[in-house]
Formats: sequence, C-alpha cells, structure tokens
Amino acid sequence: MSDKKIVVLTDSSAYIPLDASEGLNIEVIPLWLIWGDESFRDGVDIFPSSFYKRLEKSNALPTSSQPSDKEFELLFQEISMRTDAIVNVLVSSKISGTIASAQAAIPMIPDVRIGIVDSLSSSMGLGFAVLAAARAAAAGKSFEDVVKAAEVMREKVHLIFVVDTLEYLHRGGRISGGKRILGTVLNIKPILHFEEGEIRPLSQARTKKKALDLMLDIAEERLDGKKMAEAAIVEINTPEEAEAVELQVRSRFGTSRVYRTEVSPVVGTHVGPGAVGLAFYAE
Repeated sequence: MSDKKIVVLTDSSAYIPLDASEGLNIEVIPLWLIWGDESFRDGVDIFPSSFYKRLEKSNALPTSSQPSDKEFELLFQEISMRTDAIVNVLVSSKISGTIASAQAAIPMIPDVRIGIVDSLSSSMGLGFAVLAAARAAAAGKSFEDVVKAAEVMREKVHLIFVVDTLEYLHRGGRISGGKRILGTVLNIKPILHFEEGEIRPLSQARTKKKALDLMLDIAEERLDGKKMAEAAIVEINTPEEAEAVELQVRSRFGTSRVYRTEVSPVVGTHVGPGAVGLAFYAE
C-alpha cells in the first residue's frame, strides 16, 4: 500500500507537535470540553493559552467528554473517500470512552477497513504510538504492519509526569490509587505515570525541582543503559520548567530528537496547571 492508502486517526488528547507530525498522514478527532452551558471542541474551539486564562478566573472546573459514535461515523465516512483503510490510535480506554465510540461507529462504514489500537496512554505517550503508525504508513507498510507499529511502540513508550497537586485528577476520577498520597504530606509534588492504561502514583518529592530531578532519574533507570531514541517534554502553563527539563534531557541522554508541546485543554482539565511530563522510549 502507498502512503496515501492508510490514514492514521487519533484524538486531540495526543496533541502531537507539528515538527514531529509534519509530512505524515494523521487525522485528529477532537474531544469535548464542557464548561457550564458551553461546549468546546478540544484544539478547535479552545486552545491552551485561552483555556488557562479562563481557568484562572473560573470558580467552576470544566468537564470533558469523548466524541460520539456519530462523530466518528461522519469522520470515517469523510476519510473513506480518500483512503483504503483507517488505523485509529486512541487515548487509553481506562480513562476515556473514546475507543468505545469508535468501535460503535465501525459497523456503519462497511467498505473501509478500520482498526483500533488502545494506546493505554495519553498526551505524547499516545502521540509516539500515533507517530510510529503514521511513519509505517508513510513507508508503505501493510495495514497489519501499521497496527503492529503502534502496538510495539505502546509497549516501549513511557510517560512520567510531575503535578503541582492531585486535586484535578482526584476530582475527575482519573487517578488510580491517588488516595494513597493525597493529603499525606503538605505541599508534596507527586510523580505519576501510566501503568496498564491507568494513571498511578509512582513517587513523590517535597519540592518541584526535586520531583523533576527524580523524574529524570526514573527515566534513566527505565532506559536500562540504552540510548533514548526520542523524547517529548509536555507542560501545562509552565514553559520555564519545561525548558529546563528539555536542556537536561538533551545533555543527560544525548538525544537530538526532543520535542516540546503543551497538553490539550481536555488533558489540562484533569491534570491541572503546573504539570511537566516526559514521554520517551529507548532505541
């Protein structure tokens, strides 16, 4: 198959930076951000800069919702006019109903081959799986090989992040085992990761700097002597800290492919301002 025969579809929680996705055949379906009586398409009607300005002044936290099966059906129909197959690489089914909506829409599009890969992650943990699939498609790989590329990356990629508070994750019910550290120590900075598709506590530190340093130590342990192939620094309204982490990643791990990106408003709703994360995988 040529690179025009397979389209890779992901959702807006991936928020892949343009310098990583340039030239690749990736489509994005937006999640929904619901704020009082208003609804916004993630990354279409609302963006990080405006989202965090509004969040600072708002007394109520927004909520989020997955795309409906009808939205998937309409997008599948549109994409099917220019492709032979669609490979969906989507946010973890453990924290979102996005995959369930996609699965419900597939029978409505019988003439196009459609596959689904559960990334078991989000943000650039999802993003690297999407990129792996899209790169395989661009190389002319088969449908099975494109799916396999995403599945292999899913097993390789790590997403570790430091949050200022567990309040947002706790309110949204997006953290497993969070009560274990919630409120146990004043002003601790939790370090979290994705494990089996869920957000779980990994460690903690008393200051943000120590937590970020520990995040990098954990990354080195997980590399287990191997070279870091690619990395992405993700941040929520804290560019200075993200820049410092990027410089450390480049110097400590010697990888030249280090991307910088924010997280989408929907992800920011659940994680909260001030978070910094590192997604990476070994060669």
